[in-house]
Formats: sequence, structure tokens, C-alpha cells
Amino acid sequence: MTLATMPKYDRYKDSGVEWLGEMPEEWELIPNKRLFTLKKTQVGKRSHDYDLLSLTLKGIVKRDMENPEGKFPAEFDTYQEVKKGDFVFCLFDVEETPRTVGLSNFEGMITGAYTVFSVNKGFDRQFLYYFYLNLDATKRLKPLYRGLRNTIPKDSFLGFKSFIPALNEQAKIANFLDQKTAQIDQAVAIKQKQIVLLKERKQILIQNAVTQGLNPDAPMKDSGIDWIGQIPAHWEVKRTKYLLKEIDERSQTGQEELLSVSHMTGVTPRSEKNVTMFMSEDYSGSKLCRSGDLVINIMWAWMGALGVSDRTGIVSPAYGVFRERFHNTFNPKYLELLLKTTNYVEYYNKVSTGLHSSRLRFYGHMLFAMKIGFAPFDEQNEIVKFIEKQSQKIDQAIGLQQQQIDKLKEYKTTLINSAVTGKIKITPETRLKG
Repeated sequence: MTLATMPKYDRYKDSGVEWLGEMPEEWELIPNKRLFTLKKTQVGKRSHDYDLLSLTLKGIVKRDMENPEGKFPAEFDTYQEVKKGDFVFCLFDVEETPRTVGLSNFEGMITGAYTVFSVNKGFDRQFLYYFYLNLDATKRLKPLYRGLRNTIPKDSFLGFKSFIPALNEQAKIANFLDQKTAQIDQAVAIKQKQIVLLKERKQILIQNAVTQGLNPDAPMKDSGIDWIGQIPAHWEVKRTKYLLKEIDERSQTGQEELLSVSHMTGVTPRSEKNVTMFMSEDYSGSKLCRSGDLVINIMWAWMGALGVSDRTGIVSPAYGVFRERFHNTFNPKYLELLLKTTNYVEYYNKVSTGLHSSRLRFYGHMLFAMKIGFAPFDEQNEIVKFIEKQSQKIDQAIGLQQQQIDKLKEYKTTLINSAVTGKIKITPETRLKG
């Protein structure tokens, strides 16, 4: 049963709300002060008696105090109590905050910056949760915003009118959405797992090709390096200092294209990265790299932050830039894929110096001391062609799964909107076939 074929209410009336249009005749516009009761119970010196809660895209979750992530205040005295079944709203920075409403399934405490409500008798909290999730998805409370931080005053929120059916109708809608969204979420989870498996398959394919070659029957030999293991007998093993040289060319003007290096994307133009980072007014003196140069982010090499550039550009003076000593030693893509394989990244991690991971450094002399097991140049070209062809197939399969995930999520959003605004009517038949 599609949304278009689902039952509708017999009669509708003008809601008086422009974006909503008509609503079922039996539904009421009810101010939030009748739906919710504002709470403000600070935990004071009893914070150790409470679980710490947080409002996230997954709803309200417990924070792990044993393995904390993110910032914590010195004390939690001003945090407020949250009971199971309470609503938590973030009524500031509403436009920029991905999720501004949560329904707590836990007892605990949450930052006093949020607003906590209990639900009054006669209203189904799960229906209200879907109702406000729907409003939050499209930021429908925008008319209530005040000030530069898009804050919704509590009085304005309590005066806002929600459109509410009878209690038994609320429960029917909530139960239907519980069932259907769970089914959609399960389908999404299956497809996300398939994407993970496809990505793992791609990584294994790349790893095997660049470290073992394409011929499974090729004679093998011991590389003489325990962390590399066996390689095809006709491949070479050489110390990197005989293959690469470090380059320290500097930009005179700083006008060349600014590049960055990460473990995810290799060497890419900074303009293509969706990050907010400090930008210098003057890039003269930056390191130059040219097409085919290996660039290593010395601070993050232990995560595999390196790549071979496909263009001339400038990088941070703190990066390492390396160029092959002899022409056609490496296919640039082969070299990048080889040096980003698990064994090599684990080696950088092992030999990097520093007190802990955020301070580890992998310097040029460490690279030069490392040995590489690599294929002849012509074979490297064949390996790269093979990887590109196979990767394209896998990427297409991943893209298809992602398209299906996007459609499922879009359907879920539309389904919730249709149910909580009365565009469809939930009947026993709807619950069975919807």
C-alpha cells in the first residue's frame, strides 16, 4: 500500500497554517501549554546520583562517563533532572542544530541550556514525539525564532498550537509509526551493512593486488621483512632512500593551488574539502609539490594521511614532499595505494615518535629507513587498471545501495509527516498493509 492509496479522513478543514493547509475536521489546534508542563529541577550536589544524558541525532542517549568523549564541565550542579518520558528541547541555535527534540527513555540529567517538559495527561507522548520530529525535520518553528541565535522563547513555544487528534487516534498513529519506522530502519541497517561489506571487499581487493600482484599462481619469495611477508618472486625489495628523495621547493608567491592531505582522500585541493580551518593571509614560503610527488602529513601519517599529488600546488611547510629518484619507478596511483595498505600504516604507527597518538610524528628519515616490496613498473600499470575497473563496479554497487537508503529515509520522513498531519488515516487495514 502506497501513501497515495492509504485511507483519508472523511472531512477536512482549513488549519489556518499556511504550510499545512487542510487538517482533519475532528483534529484540534491546542496550545502547547495544555500539552506540556515546564520542568526545571536542578540536580545540585546530587549529580553523582544521575546518568549523564545527551541530545543527539539518535535521540537522547546516555554518555559514557568511564570513557568520556568531548568536553565536560568541572561540575554538574546546574544540570537538570530528566525523567523517563520527559521531552527535551534545544530552543536555541534551532536552525543550525541537527536535532532539537528528544523523548527520554532514561532517568538522568542534561545540560541546563536545554528545556525539559513533562507531557500532560490525555496526550500520547510518542505521537507528540513524531509530531515534533516532523516539525524539526523541516524547521517549521522558524516563525518563532528570535535574535541572532535563532532562539525560541519558552513563552512563544508554550503559545504555539499543535494540531492534535483524539487520544485513541494519537495512540493508533504512534503505534503505526513505531511499527513502520522500525521496519524502515531495519531495511536501512541491512543496506548500510552491505555497504560496509562492499567497502571491506574493495579494500581487500586493493591490498591483495598491490602487495601480491594479480597472478595467484606466481612463485613467491620471502621479502625478508616480517611485516611485509611474502611477495612475488620477481618483485623487488629496496630501502626507500634508494627510490625517493625529499624535496623542499618553496613557493615565491603563495598563489599556487592550496592542497591538503588526509587519510581519507589523500592529496586534494583545500577548496574541495568541506572544512572550516584557519586560512593564512600569505602562503609564500609554503612547500611546492608537483604532479607525481608523494606528500606525507607528518602529524597524521600513523593514520595513513599521505597521497601522491596529481597536480602542482602548495602544502604546509610541515608536510613531507618526496619525488622518485628515477623516472618510471612507480605508477603514482600504485605507490599511493601500496603505502596506504594496512601493514605499511601499522609500520608508520610503530616507528613514529611522540608521547601519544595526537603527538606522533613520521619524519623523512623514518620513511627512508623503511623497505618497500614492489612490482615492476609495467605490472604496476596493469595492477592499477585492474583496481580501477573492479573499484568502479564496487563503487556502483555502493552507490545503488546508498540511493536505496536515501529513498527509504525520504519515505520514512514523508510517512511520518503524512500520519501526524492527518494526510492519511490509520485504520486496522493500514496497520496491516501500510
